[in-house]
Amino acid sequence: MTDVAVVVTTYNRPDALAAVLAGFAAQSDRGFELIVADDGSKPDTAGVVADFTQRAPFPMRYVWQKDDGFRAAAIRNKAVAACDADYVIFTDGDCIPSHTFVAQHRRLAERGWFLAGNRVLLTREFTQRVLIDHLPVHDWSWANWMRARGRREVNRMMPLVRLPDGEWRKRHGREWRGVKTCNLSIWREDLLRVNGLDESYSGWGLEDSDLVIRLLHAGVRNKNARFAAPVFHLWHQENDRSRLPENQRRLDELLRSNRVAAALGLDQYTRADA
Repeated sequence: MTDVAVVVTTYNRPDALAAVLAGFAAQSDRGFELIVADDGSKPDTAGVVADFTQRAPFPMRYVWQKDDGFRAAAIRNKAVAACDADYVIFTDGDCIPSHTFVAQHRRLAERGWFLAGNRVLLTREFTQRVLIDHLPVHDWSWANWMRARGRREVNRMMPLVRLPDGEWRKRHGREWRGVKTCNLSIWREDLLRVNGLDESYSGWGLEDSDLVIRLLHAGVRNKNARFAAPVFHLWHQENDRSRLPENQRRLDELLRSNRVAAALGLDQYTRADA
């Protein structure tokens, strides 16, 4: 069995993180390690993690860094460096996993490919109800979701459809658009090959696209995990996008190149002298 680590990135949203951790505790496949990658949250988040760790049905780690703005790339790199699993699943602390999320990523994993899944967006009001009433949406039936869709509490139903596997999952192997780290899994050896995420990106935006493009440059291809492993994305206010133009310039430069390795990446934490 492949060793799997799930990296859950979070920042100052302990109620959402608690719901996400509950979703992982209810997974059909619990043979994984879970790492909470905290981008500088206040102590209440550490309290949620400590409480959950006492009853978690799998090994837990907590990796924290000082709050110095949006540094998701850095905390993800640190989380990867803290584990030695063969396979890493990335998600976010506001994305509740479906019941078979880990099992499906494990089942679809294939050497030479990364897996990219998708999400269902919850409205602000529905998100509040999920968190306040502790609704177990990770275990909901199709009928539950149909009623939620009828009330316009979610944006779509298609990610919940299950399709049989086939070569269609590899049809767009060179596509990078639309791939997000809220639902992405990669072999550790491929992460090491591209030096993880590039911490040169400042603020919110496009560091996940940068990772995927460099994976493609390295010959790792995109395998579609849609219609297999959705997550349920809790509503949140839009992040500050003031640095997005600079990040877009950096991404455009990458697209014009064949560069594989992150300029400021994972090797900072995996070198023997780190």
